[in-house]
Amino acid sequence: MSDADRAVAETVRRWRESAEQGGLVLLDGFHTIKHALRFGADVTIVAADDPARVRALAAELAPDVEEALARLLLPGDLKVLLPRVHPTGVAALAVRPDPDAARAALERMPRTSPVVVLDNPRNLGNVGAVVRLAAGFGATGVVTRGDLDPWHPNVVRAGAGLHYATTVDRVTLDTLPPGPLYALDPEGEDIRALTLPDDALLAFGSERHGISPELRARADHLVSLPMRPQVSSYNLATSVAMTLFHWGGPVDPA
Repeated sequence: MSDADRAVAETVRRWRESAEQGGLVLLDGFHTIKHALRFGADVTIVAADDPARVRALAAELAPDVEEALARLLLPGDLKVLLPRVHPTGVAALAVRPDPDAARAALERMPRTSPVVVLDNPRNLGNVGAVVRLAAGFGATGVVTRGDLDPWHPNVVRAGAGLHYATTVDRVTLDTLPPGPLYALDPEGEDIRALTLPDDALLAFGSERHGISPELRARADHLVSLPMRPQVSSYNLATSVAMTLFHWGGPVDPA
């Protein structure tokens, strides 16, 4: 076995040992790793089929994380480690944030930006897109109700690692963060006539069924988005983007 083969085998061994410990999140692809590092994730191992190519990507696209990535980067065989290899040929494992700390961040009042509530979402990619939007707008966080794990690898991939730039958690009806609940519903008041407060909970229903009856009953306000007659609905991420844009709070420059 060559030195290169031994290095790859050692990376595979370390990766599998780390994964067995639990509590880690798969970061799949360069941009996911870039954002996780940029926003303070505790990345434990990075494996790449071609480390030199990944270093070149970092130098070109994210020089602010180039040094941190280079320290972690190891040669690996991603086909052995993953069911699907990202086109950038790199993946990592990072520590999942402490759920108690996440809950405390969501419950802290007063808030300067809303929390997005996804009521029983079904599509992993949609949830990741919402996390990406929430991070971009500077929302306090995204919480989900239901059995979908908002830290599922496909959600983190669709969110481009921006789970680490906001707070992401799963809640029940009884553990919703505090704040006035604005539920998006076709029968609600036109959002253009409203000012959404910074401490709002902005609730969006599932892609198929909309807001659940129990969450609708808890809502302080029902809000509707302008939409052409006979058009059924917007995509979930589109609805979240329109609502956060209407909120229009300042994006934290930090």
